[in-house]
Amino acid sequence: MPNTDVTRLAEKQRRDRPALDALLDAERVCHVALVVDGHPLVVPTAYARDGDRLLLHGSTGSGWMRAAAGGAELAVAVTALDAIVVARSAFESSMHYRSAVVFGVAHRVEGGGQARALDLVTEALIPRRSAEVRASTRRELAATLVLALPLERWSLKVSDGWPEDEPADVAGDAWAGVVPLRRTVGEPLPAPDLRDGVAVPASVQALRA
Repeated sequence: MPNTDVTRLAEKQRRDRPALDALLDAERVCHVALVVDGHPLVVPTAYARDGDRLLLHGSTGSGWMRAAAGGAELAVAVTALDAIVVARSAFESSMHYRSAVVFGVAHRVEGGGQARALDLVTEALIPRRSAEVRASTRRELAATLVLALPLERWSLKVSDGWPEDEPADVAGDAWAGVVPLRRTVGEPLPAPDLRDGVAVPASVQALRA
């Protein structure tokens, strides 16, 4: 069983569940690591948090999804980069980040729970979008695997401090500080085949609010 204790810079570890939930709810992409046919693999994919579990989805033809559904051990990483820490030396320069890794074995979500789970993944990407589009067809549902990974074994590391420069560097003339990073949403671009008169929906407008 993987050790969830942070060993390098252990003071940066956070053990409070609300901090984990806040990170998982704020981001949209995770990286899933597992071993498939004896080879390590890392796959970026969309996800959603549903209470005490992470929801993952993909094609039934996906090798890694089939391996995960078959009981492969997973390590799922989610990271937010919040700022650049500009130190007076390259050695001390770093980042503000929040980084979580969730370990475990996922189980398949089937029946009525599958459609709900897919709606949650859609809502995590574009809130309130599910109500604006048609329901998934039986064919689409049959072609999609949905997995749920329990939020039981996890590790969260947060770095949010100032530069920690050597006294000799502090006495020098190099600038030091923190540069916050912000994610922005651009102007929506209509698809080339969009019919005239179809307005930008409320869910997309809300992304820019």
